[in-house]
Amino acid sequence: MPAPTPHIPTTASGGQVSYAIFQLARAHRARAAAMLREMDLHPGQELLLMQLLDRDGQSQSELLESVGLDHSTVSKSLRRMQEAGLLVREPAEHDRRVMVVHLTDKGRAMREPLAAMWQALEETSARNLSAQQAESFVRTAYAIADAISGSALPQEEST
Repeated sequence: MPAPTPHIPTTASGGQVSYAIFQLARAHRARAAAMLREMDLHPGQELLLMQLLDRDGQSQSELLESVGLDHSTVSKSLRRMQEAGLLVREPAEHDRRVMVVHLTDKGRAMREPLAAMWQALEETSARNLSAQQAESFVRTAYAIADAISGSALPQEEST
């Protein structure tokens, strides 16, 4: 049975790809947020944990760059995660103005639950796709992300 055709507002009819991306991102984020709540995490904190699990002892600036979130969002997330006992922040030895983030044992123990959560989210997300469709989707999604982040707004062609 084919999926129902979603109602696209008339004002978005010239942007069907963009509207589909919006709907997908919203659904994916909601599902991920529900799974993260079960782990006592807020959305985005899992990305910071994953970065630290790959390389503990990063500066806040390095984490900012790796996850692509703004400073206030990362700072708030790190504060909440420190209060939850997942990490500690301390001044760097070489420069006391630089804050270095280290996982605690509790933070390191999140590796397996996060990997399982991410795998379950993947299985849910791709369950109606063939392996070829999933592979094609990933390529397409990265191509769109590159187009959005790597180019300026389109210019009118000169005639």
